[in-house]
Amino acid sequence: MYLEKYLCMFAFIYMVSSETFCPNVATHGADRRENQNKLTIMQYNVEWLFLDYYKNADCPGDGCSWKNSTESMTHLEYVSNVINLYNPDIINLCEVEGCDELTTLASKISPDLKPYLIEGLDTSTGQNVGMLTKVDPMTNLIRNNETYAYPISGSQCGYDGTGTTGVTKHYITTFKLKNVNIAFISIHLLAYPDKSDRCSKREAQAKIIENTVSDYVKNGYEIIVLGDFNDYDKEVTDVNNDMPISSVLDIIKGYDTDTYVLTNVNEKLSKSDRYSNWWDKNGDCKATSDEMVLIDHILVTKGILELVTSMSIYHGYVESCDTLNSDHYPLILELNI
Repeated sequence: MYLEKYLCMFAFIYMVSSETFCPNVATHGADRRENQNKLTIMQYNVEWLFLDYYKNADCPGDGCSWKNSTESMTHLEYVSNVINLYNPDIINLCEVEGCDELTTLASKISPDLKPYLIEGLDTSTGQNVGMLTKVDPMTNLIRNNETYAYPISGSQCGYDGTGTTGVTKHYITTFKLKNVNIAFISIHLLAYPDKSDRCSKREAQAKIIENTVSDYVKNGYEIIVLGDFNDYDKEVTDVNNDMPISSVLDIIKGYDTDTYVLTNVNEKLSKSDRYSNWWDKNGDCKATSDEMVLIDHILVTKGILELVTSMSIYHGYVESCDTLNSDHYPLILELNI
């Protein structure tokens, strides 16, 4: 089902810059954690972390948040400052261009962090998901290149269009910590929780992730699925009680299967802390409390849930169109493992 890519560099025909990808693990299972009994995982959508110019999206430039290379580098510094507050062992990053950015970011945080990223299929934005980690995976990063037809059976999205879609931004890898085998699945699903066409396609993406999780569960793995789901959880509602029009979270949690059930660790947050993204709904560039949404999630199997010691979201900066931080806030999960 999974086709591993061994491509390490793809040259974009613009200026003289190129982007790099780093899916392969050199030292499988190497562990550089300071505390071998604790694992801190951070999920962070870092909003257009691009240093090399990507022509299709005009980024850095007018096509993204950072208009030039100076702004992009300053943004990276702001991101590193936030990450340094927590000293995480594994950082899952959404909206990253490639391994150049990961390597530069790691240089601002810790020499023990290694970058891993496999090239995705979102050629319009050039965005990818990747990781910095002090614990090297047991397996190279891979992708599930399956496609799925939409609308799925029983969809309530209200979209009449048909087609197929894949998960353009994701990676799959595995870890082994204290004899616990973990499948680590990072996703960044289609945006716009309130749009019926995106809802329909995002549900199809969720079915692909469901198939992936099922395969690993059947092979004895505990599961961590994390990232920017671009959707709400009706069971773990955010600070503004936003409700999904899709079944995305239910699908990925395994409610359509007899194989597994995942839990959203955001349930451990107080209601007032359940927001991870500023969605400027009225376009006035001013963040208000009613514009805060929870679309970043970490879903885990029971075996991982039992190891959780704390869950939090950092809300230490004020959102606006002028901020040099991200339009998302990072999730921080701590495990005793």
